[in-house]
Amino acid sequence: MDKFLLFPEIENDDRENLELDPTRIERVHIPPGTPPEQKPAERLTNFEMVFLGYDEAQAKIEATRCIHCPPPEPCMVGCPLHNDIPKALLAIEKGKYSEAAGVFRRTSNFPEVCGRICPQEVLCEGSCTVAGYDRAVNIGKLEAFCADWQRDHEGFPRPEIAPATGRRVAVVGSGPASIAVAEQLTVRGHKVVVYEEWPKPGGLLMYGIPSFKLSKKIVQWKMDFLKSIGVTFICNTRVGRDICIEELQEQYDAIFLGIGAPVANTARLPGEDMKGVYHATEFLVRGNLPPEDQPDWARGLPEIAPTMVVIGGGDTSTDCLRTARRLQVQHGFEDGLVVNYYRGNEIEMRAREDDCLHAKEEGIHYEFLASPVRFIGDDHGHVRQIEFVKIMTKQADQPEQKIPSRIRIPIPGSNFLVPADVVVLAIGYSGDELIPSQK
Repeated sequence: MDKFLLFPEIENDDRENLELDPTRIERVHIPPGTPPEQKPAERLTNFEMVFLGYDEAQAKIEATRCIHCPPPEPCMVGCPLHNDIPKALLAIEKGKYSEAAGVFRRTSNFPEVCGRICPQEVLCEGSCTVAGYDRAVNIGKLEAFCADWQRDHEGFPRPEIAPATGRRVAVVGSGPASIAVAEQLTVRGHKVVVYEEWPKPGGLLMYGIPSFKLSKKIVQWKMDFLKSIGVTFICNTRVGRDICIEELQEQYDAIFLGIGAPVANTARLPGEDMKGVYHATEFLVRGNLPPEDQPDWARGLPEIAPTMVVIGGGDTSTDCLRTARRLQVQHGFEDGLVVNYYRGNEIEMRAREDDCLHAKEEGIHYEFLASPVRFIGDDHGHVRQIEFVKIMTKQADQPEQKIPSRIRIPIPGSNFLVPADVVVLAIGYSGDELIPSQK
């Protein structure tokens, strides 16, 4: 076994025989089942995950749709971690769910997370050969299924921990990269201490992704597991403010900076500082977490109003849109309006296809090729309108790029006003200046 892998290889003697079976192509004619999900009207009344999870019968049928392509398997090539997806799906097909989970865990620290939030439609599923015949095999949902089954029936498999090395490592941040590093280093016998500025560990998984996409219970379960194998978490501590890099260098043998891009970009437009204008992180934290898990500066619900506008075109904007709509429905604004404005066209949006589909099912309205100019408020300094300008696009002259970028040009004289009682800016993130400033 590769010493860098957490779990041993899963033996599966049936794989080669299946690859030689000339009838395996008939699997493409197995009709894809509809993934079990909450209905739109129902899910707007709660923040529970939309995908309800496969039962065993559904999972077996979906896994059987895999035709087990000869190497190099397209789904494995399309997966950044090169998970052995065909082996895992064959194990599910045969009812060996824990073995399937073990296959995914060989190359991934988070199959229960990746199965829910990875953009499978452009990775493994986007490369799936079956998609040429019908819908691609639902690889992500099967990954989540077997990981959940293993946890619920057997508990998380504990890796063998190497003897203590006496070395200490500080990990800054507790998002996906940081907790993967913490787990791997702990397995190798090092002492790991994770510093997190939020009240609870989990980073983006806890504070950035809404519960209707990734249950907080799953994140908490992972944090509890890491604590059980020896990882220490120090929360409410921001490196660069509460403790500096120099102090960490004195206390630890190594430091891993897993801070990502935590600082929300500003629109730098007139009126951005008005009441009722939120940046995405604050809005999501206020809207998706109970007060006891929120930081002091973002405690309590955000404003909820009949007309709410989200500006942006990525995954974060979609999370804000769907959060806003749930808050409206759950606080007496069932007939409220939530609108997304994006400066590009629909095919340029970076949000996941499934999330956009769910948003439209939930009543979200989309307006494209419009860029904000200023925010207009009332006599009390509260936002009430937004001025936009219409945008035209043309392809940039960059033939070397696989996906050509587009130039966005404001159309003179096309300005228009829209009502907005609450505005959420989901326009990207930048690095934390407190960390690079430390020498």
